[in-house]
Amino acid sequence: MKRLIPTFNRILVQKVIQPAKTETGILLPEKSTKLNSGKVIAVGPGSRDSDGKLVPVSVKEGDTVLLPEYGGTEVKLGEKEYHLFRDEDILGTLHE
Repeated sequence: MKRLIPTFNRILVQKVIQPAKTETGILLPEKSTKLNSGKVIAVGPGSRDSDGKLVPVSVKEGDTVLLPEYGGTEVKLGEKEYHLFRDEDILGTLHE
């Protein structure tokens, strides 16, 4: 299987598909399933500032992140679909 390692401050994310109904079978309104989140699969090393110092990305592999409604570059590796975002496009991390 191919492995994609992002360059610079890019982040490879696999979007999380929210269930349309609960475990007990209650259908959820469409609005509540629209949280645009994903799991960080891989991160690039970061970008360089004006002094040439490396600025690492703000998330790490395994983080669950909140994504913008639009943007990112779709990437297909085998049967799986991923999206590449820049570090500054990530809106935040989600925690239980």
